[in-house]
Amino acid sequence: MKVAPKVTPQVLKGMRDLLPPRMILRDFVISTLVEVFQLYGFEPLETPAIEYAETLEGKFGEEADKLLYMFEDRGGRRVGLRYDLTVPLARVAAMYPELVKPFKRYQISPVWRAEKPQRGRYREFTQCDVDTIGTANMMADAEVITVAYTALRRLGFSRFCLEINNRKALSALASVSGVPDELVGSIYRSIDKLEKIGVDAVRAELWRAGVPAEAVDRLLALVQTPLDRADGLDELRERLATSPSGQEGVDELKQLAGYLDESGVPTENWRIVLSMVRGLEYYTGPIFEGVVDEPRIGSICGGGRYDGLIGMFGSKPIPAVGISVGLERIIDVLEELQLAPPTLRLTVTEALVTVFGPETRGESLRLGQELRAAGIRTEVFLDGERLPNQLRYANRKGIPFVLLLGSDEIARGIVTLRDMATGEQVVCPRDAVASALQARLGGGTG
Repeated sequence: MKVAPKVTPQVLKGMRDLLPPRMILRDFVISTLVEVFQLYGFEPLETPAIEYAETLEGKFGEEADKLLYMFEDRGGRRVGLRYDLTVPLARVAAMYPELVKPFKRYQISPVWRAEKPQRGRYREFTQCDVDTIGTANMMADAEVITVAYTALRRLGFSRFCLEINNRKALSALASVSGVPDELVGSIYRSIDKLEKIGVDAVRAELWRAGVPAEAVDRLLALVQTPLDRADGLDELRERLATSPSGQEGVDELKQLAGYLDESGVPTENWRIVLSMVRGLEYYTGPIFEGVVDEPRIGSICGGGRYDGLIGMFGSKPIPAVGISVGLERIIDVLEELQLAPPTLRLTVTEALVTVFGPETRGESLRLGQELRAAGIRTEVFLDGERLPNQLRYANRKGIPFVLLLGSDEIARGIVTLRDMATGEQVVCPRDAVASALQARLGGGTG
């Protein structure tokens, strides 16, 4: 038999193994998000990881299209890994016209992008999306922003801001600044880099793209103007008096602002930022992005309205809006700011039942099953019989309670319960140990 050569264990750049402590925090975040999504009536959806190439290509913009993982499968078909969850959703909406509208769905799934890995940015990561399909009402836009606000607050964030803009208004600003019509689309990529590379670098990039210097200066001055929510929007509407679509964009912003106020989203947690772009080309109206003040890790959520995307799949145009919460960045920030709940343990196991030898093993196994039947997550020690090793195992894993069940305990019908955090030991009747553990665990299994 041919022996396979030894392989150096390694992970592809930009991808990661998620070990149990991080997965436990990850599961906590996901469960919190699911709870919030469902509170607002969003229902679960799953789509394939691989789509036909034609489904993905030409939907995200020139720069993003370069990041698609594309290949030919064994059937000779051109396919690709999904880049986001929005384009697959648009395909679903086109394929299943019988879906009740508005169709409100959430999806939590991995996506893949062949980009340069850096802090908070990976080639494989999980998106957590909520989208509403089938209504152009700005209440839907306000709702997905409110969902993101609610989720971030429940996860422990307080110092964050949801930045809001409108593609129609931004395009109109470019036009009134003197940007040639054929170059308006190209300004998005440059303006989107404003915070990252600075004003001078963006100005030079726009010059290289062929935008006249005077137009660049006017545009940069406009998009960096601080905007008061009320008077500022009225002033912006006057500046865009020659652009019907620009005025429509401002009106959408005013409606959106009103709905956010009525929904109880605090004014300190959202603002209108004319320089915020969002890089994907399928956005058609309001766009939004969530950022934390510290650490500056980039956006932790983002989205917008994409009324033209579903129509690209051969169906009639259907309005749609959504927002995506970046799971990886959320977890990075939770760890850095130590926002994870103090009750969140490093292990899912709540109790370890010891095994003193072959003569006690059967009773230990039975006790383990009794505790599991009571809803207590329980391990029975598997390897060896020395008590110090079993206690060391529980301590290293962070298991909060150890149950000592030796021959003496079995004969007397008791169990010794050891609190690993304090070292305290108490003796419990065998038939009361489950209730004693539940009381010490706070009445639950969290």
